[in-house]
Amino acid sequence: MLKPLIAPSILSADFARLGDEVNAVLAAGADVVHFDVMDNHYVPNLTIGPLVCEALRKHGITAPLDVHLMVKPVDRIIPDFAKAGATYISFHPEASEHVDRTIELIRENGCKPGLVLNPATPLDYLEYTLPKLDLLLLMSVNPGFGGQKFIPSVLDKVRAARKLIDATGKSIRLEVDGGVKVDNIGEIARAGADMFVAGSAIFGAKDYKATISAMRGEIAGAK
Repeated sequence: MLKPLIAPSILSADFARLGDEVNAVLAAGADVVHFDVMDNHYVPNLTIGPLVCEALRKHGITAPLDVHLMVKPVDRIIPDFAKAGATYISFHPEASEHVDRTIELIRENGCKPGLVLNPATPLDYLEYTLPKLDLLLLMSVNPGFGGQKFIPSVLDKVRAARKLIDATGKSIRLEVDGGVKVDNIGEIARAGADMFVAGSAIFGAKDYKATISAMRGEIAGAK
C-alpha cells in the first residue's frame, strides 16, 4: 500500500482567505490540496477555475494539487489546469466522448490522470483504462455539493477496486471523496483507500492539526 495522503477540499475553505487557509491545512499536516471544479452543467453547482489554481501556485503553494473536474465537455479545460499548476487531473467518464483520449490528453500535458466514478457508476470503466491511470477516485456522495453524508455501500466498491489495482502491480492511488470524517476514515482505509478527500470535516473544524492528526490515527489503526 502507498503512504496514506490526506487531501483537504478547498470547496469548504474560506475563499476570502484562501491562500492563508491552504497554508494552514498544509502546516497542520495535510499532504495534497483538492480542487472541486463544478460547471453548473455536469453537476448542479458552479465553483472554481484554473485562475484559482494558478493563484495558489503564485502564492507559494508547492504541495500537489489534485484537480477533480466535474465539467462536461472536459477536454477543453484540461490544458488550462495543467498550465495553471495541477498535479493530478481526474474526470468522470460520462463527461468524455473518448475516455482513453482524455486520459492521454492529461498525461501529454504533464499531469497525472485520474478517473472518477460516481456511486452508481460501475467499475466496468476500469477494464481497459486502469493500467493507464495514476489515480482512481471513488465518489462516496453524488457530486455537486459539499457537506453530504457518506454512502456506506461505496465501501464494497472500494474493496473491489483495491483488488483490481493490486492485480495491476502498479502504484495507482485509490482516493475516496464525500462525507469522509474522523469517525469513518478508518473504515474507508480498511477497505483499501490510500488517499482521502475531506472538506467540511477539516475546514469546519476549529483545530485543523488536531483533526488531521485524529484522521491519521484512525488510518494507522485500520491496518
